[in-house]
Amino acid sequence: MNITHLGQQSSLPARPEDAVLDYVPNPRPGRPYLVRFTAPEFTSLCPVTGQPDFAHLVIDYAPQATIVESKSLKLFLSSFRNHAAFHEDCTVGIGERLFAEMQPHWLRIGGYWYPRGGIPIDVFWQSGHPPAGLWLPSQDVPGYRGRG
Repeated sequence: MNITHLGQQSSLPARPEDAVLDYVPNPRPGRPYLVRFTAPEFTSLCPVTGQPDFAHLVIDYAPQATIVESKSLKLFLSSFRNHAAFHEDCTVGIGERLFAEMQPHWLRIGGYWYPRGGIPIDVFWQSGHPPAGLWLPSQDVPGYRGRG
């Protein structure tokens, strides 16, 4: 186990590809359970205009051998602040990277993006079917309603 960030001073990576995600052993291997991370203030940049885009991300996964260390995940997600990409690329890219590196039983991500040009864009990705017997709560992020 090589921990880069926990208990250490860490700077914000300039780009998502520069971010190092730390993984630690699953403290409850062999038990089906769900881990949820919520990032209600996720930010990236529009690749066309350079203007900021905002999203509420919900990441759910059923760990296998490892779990992602939360400080490293926070730094990874924060590295998107200066990253120019479409909503679909950010959301699916985050899910695919976590799934490829951590190799959980199952992972899903919901990206609930605030309106751009008057249209909210929600993006969802999952690695496959959830494991049998896994309690899977809804993500409970209401659709965008605007004012009133």
